[in-house]
Amino acid sequence: MTLATIRLELARNPGFPDGSADHGYELHAPLTADGHLDLDAYPALRKRCTVRRFWAGHEEHGVLHRTANHAWAFSYAEGEDDDEAIFKLEQHRFVPGDYVTIKEHDGGAMTFKVTQVRVG
Repeated sequence: MTLATIRLELARNPGFPDGSADHGYELHAPLTADGHLDLDAYPALRKRCTVRRFWAGHEEHGVLHRTANHAWAFSYAEGEDDDEAIFKLEQHRFVPGDYVTIKEHDGGAMTFKVTQVRVG
């Protein structure tokens, strides 16, 4: 099974009227042929589903995981205090031009644009 590398860049948001290529995420996850998260492949690849959050020169490294209430989130440390929830992840398509909303660990929700998807 192959993982895709998905780049999400900050879309137009308050404080970022033009978005920003310097703020976003790089995610490794299995995708179906139509670009959805492959829910059947995820359990076997769970440990390889990683995320890198880049924010104007600062980086955090974590994982994509299912929370206790079956939502999806990025997590950077043990426990859920730092989790960043991904709004309806299982319904999103990861294809360039599509958008994803992420609730950051400070509580604010921001929109990100899928700018690149590489398989393999």
